[in-house]
Amino acid sequence: MMIGHATYQELIHQLSEVGAVRKGLVRRLPPELTAGSAGVLTMLRQHGDMTMSELTELLAVDISVTSRHVACVADQGWIERSPNPTDGRSRILCLTDAGRDLLDSASQQLADLIADRLSGWDERDVHELVRLVTKLRDSLGHCSTASN
Repeated sequence: MMIGHATYQELIHQLSEVGAVRKGLVRRLPPELTAGSAGVLTMLRQHGDMTMSELTELLAVDISVTSRHVACVADQGWIERSPNPTDGRSRILCLTDAGRDLLDSASQQLADLIADRLSGWDERDVHELVRLVTKLRDSLGHCSTASN
């Protein structure tokens, strides 16, 4: 059976609605933690220490945007910038304990909020949603880097 074009258009619409939900969740972050700062901290926690150019690639933004966010989180003491032993022109970015603690706290707050909002859902449905969103991300992942 072939999926109709209208179904894909509805999927696009629903994805934009999910984007709006995501923005609502971001507004629930602690006031000192902007979305950009959270993105930097999250990438460092997920991928470990890295250079500014590696972080820029993962965030899929312009280097100037990454630089601005890195300066902000460094000023807050949430990351450290150390000399790169293999390239003296660059720095290695690493998450500090304070950055990890802030990110863990914010993540717990968001998880609690989502748990509350989905409390009426069957556990299997939540697991199925995670599975399908992961599958969708994996299938569409190349789209975010295709224009770079």
